[in-house]
Amino acid sequence: MKVVAISGFSVISQDGAASQSLYIDTLGLPMTRDGDYAFVDGFPGAHHFGVWPLKNAAEACFGTPEWPDDIAIPTASVEFELESPEAVAEAVTEMEARGQIFIHPARTEPWGQTVARFISPEGVLTGLSYAPWLHQN
Repeated sequence: MKVVAISGFSVISQDGAASQSLYIDTLGLPMTRDGDYAFVDGFPGAHHFGVWPLKNAAEACFGTPEWPDDIAIPTASVEFELESPEAVAEAVTEMEARGQIFIHPARTEPWGQTVARFISPEGVLTGLSYAPWLHQN
């Protein structure tokens, strides 16, 4: 077997309206609503797939290997790549104005990625990101 790409990623939502609002209305993804299901085909592919230990995700988000008891433990993460570090900061400001709560604000990690993270309505650790190496020609 040879896997050649991530062919799909879907969140599984218990509150479809809240999820569709986040992804379509707030993030502006070009999704089609088809009843309770929303989707986009031909969306640019994933640049990364990993198995991220919870202790490492906690360290990235909170600076400690322990996930806080007052925040639901995520079972997946997804990051949406933006065009610049400034675009990440602007998106955070825009989303906070719409009521989105972030785990941490936009910040530049030691490896050069600018990222801000929040928990989606489905419990997915969601990042707005600018990874410079993805923008090199």
